[in-house]
Amino acid sequence: MPDVSAALRPYGAVFRARFQLLLQYRAAALAGFGTQCWWGAIKVMVFAAFFRSAATTPMTLRQAIDYVWLGQALLTLLPWSGDPEIGRMVRSGDVAYERLRPLDTYAFWYARAMARRTATPLLRAIPMVVTAGVLLPVFGAAEWGLSAPAGMGAAALFMVSLVLVIALSSAVSTLGDVLTVATLSDRGVNTLIGPLVIVFSGSLIPLPLFPEWLQPLLRFQPFAGLLDIPLRIYSGHLVGLSALEGLARQAVWVVLLIMLGRAFMARGMARLQAQGG
Repeated sequence: MPDVSAALRPYGAVFRARFQLLLQYRAAALAGFGTQCWWGAIKVMVFAAFFRSAATTPMTLRQAIDYVWLGQALLTLLPWSGDPEIGRMVRSGDVAYERLRPLDTYAFWYARAMARRTATPLLRAIPMVVTAGVLLPVFGAAEWGLSAPAGMGAAALFMVSLVLVIALSSAVSTLGDVLTVATLSDRGVNTLIGPLVIVFSGSLIPLPLFPEWLQPLLRFQPFAGLLDIPLRIYSGHLVGLSALEGLARQAVWVVLLIMLGRAFMARGMARLQAQGG
């Protein structure tokens, strides 16, 4: 019987090494945090004006404000682009060496993606939550800050959803890396994935605010699981069976995108050719 822990050990080592490396970029995280605070404040003011002038809305202003601040806290968790080092390897031809590793290449790249989608957001999420959820109420601006979860059940489901977000984001990012190998450039892949993630995850506008006729499509597309589902669970906009259905959609898309990424990688690596000397 194979030793599962021994088989997984190399990928755990890759994750830890990459995670520790990315935690060193504190100055960049601090600069990004300041930008995200400013952008979050602007979005809160825009939504406040919109909700107060609208007769009916699909979510409350309180839920929209929580949506904005949590979205800013988790912004770098989104798979805006693929791994820049893999893009460099594709351009230089060094990606051929990936075939020589005594490891599963997809799992190796997925572990790298998971480290990137946890270390970088961690440096920004903690100060963002402290600022919006603690400092704003302390200074008398609680109505504009981040509120507590809608309940203990919502908090528990939000944590489960957050784990699925990391898995889903890593799957999307790794799929982008695989497509970079197929297209021999990361520019086109990043140009395509970036706008799709921004719009369809809810990062730009909460998905419930889109037209009603678009809601069935928005509900079942994969990018909703990156922000919209966990944020709506946190604020109480998704409760009960609807929240569980949201978690199920996240899990299904994780499995489907991993399977798709593996299939594309097997085909791409089989056809990979290295020339020169």
